[in-house]
Amino acid sequence: MAAVSARGGRRRRAMNEINMVPFIDVMLVLLIIFMVSAPLITTGLVDLPSVGKSRQQPEHVIQVIVGTDEKLKIKIDQLEPESIPVNRLAERVKKGQGKDANNPVVISADKNVKYEAVVQVMDTLQRAGVQRVGLAVKSGASSK
Repeated sequence: MAAVSARGGRRRRAMNEINMVPFIDVMLVLLIIFMVSAPLITTGLVDLPSVGKSRQQPEHVIQVIVGTDEKLKIKIDQLEPESIPVNRLAERVKKGQGKDANNPVVISADKNVKYEAVVQVMDTLQRAGVQRVGLAVKSGASSK
């Protein structure tokens, strides 16, 4: 026979389960909202730089060459490259530019050189106030 309380009815046990129906309803509403609004969102455009060939090569070019051993050489116009330490690079580039600060400086590096070495050269030139610094790229898909 079942236990009867003083009030005359059976005792109800507390339900210790979570009701998932409201949670599922909310999730379905959110899913529908996102499905409707997703096509309306405009995607952002990223303006990437492009590499192209210049029509004519500048008359006066300063080339900084980063070797595989991360030692620097500087080549001004068509003269022979000369070795130079990093701490004297900015001074030598400024001297090579002379009065025209718009003379381009091109950094050439082997593909096996650490990225950090190239960035260090670029940072050194930027801190010295060199205006036009570029990177030399190899054109074509084949490389040795």
